[in-house]
Amino acid sequence: MNMSRTRERLVVIGGDAAGMSAASQARRLKGPDELEIVTFERGHFTSYSACGIPYWVGGDVTDRDQLIARTPEEHRSRDIDVRLRTEVTEVDLDGQRVRARDVDSGEESWTSYDKLVIATGARPIRPDMPGADAAGVHGVQTLDDGQALLDTLERTRGRRAVVVGAGYIGVEMAEALINRGYEVTVVNRGSEPMSTLDPDMGCLVHEAMEGLGITMVNDAEVTKILTGDDGAVRAVVTQDREFPADVVVLGIGVRPETTLAKAAGLPLGPHGGLLTDRSMRVRGHENIWSGGDCVEVLDLVSGQERHIPLGTHANKHGQVIGTNIGGGYATFPGVVGTAVSKVCDLEIARTGLREKDAHRVGLRFESVTIESTSRAGYYPDASPMTVKMLAEHRTGRLLGVQIVGREGAGKRVDIAAVALTAGMTAEQMTALDLGYAPPFSPVWDPVLVAARKAAAKIRDSL
Repeated sequence: MNMSRTRERLVVIGGDAAGMSAASQARRLKGPDELEIVTFERGHFTSYSACGIPYWVGGDVTDRDQLIARTPEEHRSRDIDVRLRTEVTEVDLDGQRVRARDVDSGEESWTSYDKLVIATGARPIRPDMPGADAAGVHGVQTLDDGQALLDTLERTRGRRAVVVGAGYIGVEMAEALINRGYEVTVVNRGSEPMSTLDPDMGCLVHEAMEGLGITMVNDAEVTKILTGDDGAVRAVVTQDREFPADVVVLGIGVRPETTLAKAAGLPLGPHGGLLTDRSMRVRGHENIWSGGDCVEVLDLVSGQERHIPLGTHANKHGQVIGTNIGGGYATFPGVVGTAVSKVCDLEIARTGLREKDAHRVGLRFESVTIESTSRAGYYPDASPMTVKMLAEHRTGRLLGVQIVGREGAGKRVDIAAVALTAGMTAEQMTALDLGYAPPFSPVWDPVLVAARKAAAKIRDSL
């Protein structure tokens, strides 16, 4: 600790979910006389919902500020020194200080710390190919990214958009662009969209996207992006085709933004994310914590480290970090990999392991798929739902659930998420006392129908 100061200084790198949750929670537990808090954020905003950007671009959210949970001014009113447009360029572990650069002026300065939080988030994957950095090619990770895309959409005369990648961001951005009146093509490396699902479930998403008017091109690898004389994008090229484009959105995924951490020699995992203990303290470093999209977390089902960039996790990480820095005690035990999305009115959800995940970690399993409805079949507006369940061979331990269906389908995945966290078997799930009334569910909820079928298949295989 630097004894020249009478109070400790907490430095936070990154002003979104994990970083500002940590700062806010630490401030709740320690006043400004005990703890000085300085936050560096290279963008223009703090504490915003990156998950809401596709809905802002698509027009469902009409005002950017609706995505901001807490402004820099609100944080400053609580004695958190938020420094916007300031990028940390170096972490000096031995000197316990960080070098920061004013993005606009280029001026650099050092700031010492007693405790450090690294919440640098993730960065969109940009393919290493000609044209990837051309005008009109956009990643969508921050509010600044979203604003840049909207500015391009306002300036662009043409109405042809190509989305590269068909994960959550790719699918959501494709729908957003359709809603803005664009002709949309999605170019996808996989056999079906939504690689977070098994292909047999992804094909249901494929059908829904085409029903929305989106052209799906699967099993296609983008090789380059062509530009016009003005330097702006004009087409996306695959191995054997060319797709005209006035705007390109990259939905290939993200990687942990750990450039600073790597340069400082901090421990990284197999996916490039920072490694922490259960208190979110960086392994081997007593006074450094990390959370959000730049860390790897324990998968409670497989027992391995994973990189799962979600705002839910980031906010929880921040709460844990802030509690520990503030003198309390908290832990983050891990995740089961729950996620939910939609395309048009089709809801898409998953939790736990896919088939290839289970194979990769050496688990033997049984897989079942059932068709059911969101409500009692005779009740008006009952809609179809497909549930796929994986359970471990012999033990029957639940391994994963995927759900695709209309209204009321997506959030049913939470039943499975709780069961996974509790380590339940398919047989045990069949006895769950879930709510029932015809407007909400059949007598046997679709998740429990899948559990019954999985339990029977496991019994028959013994």
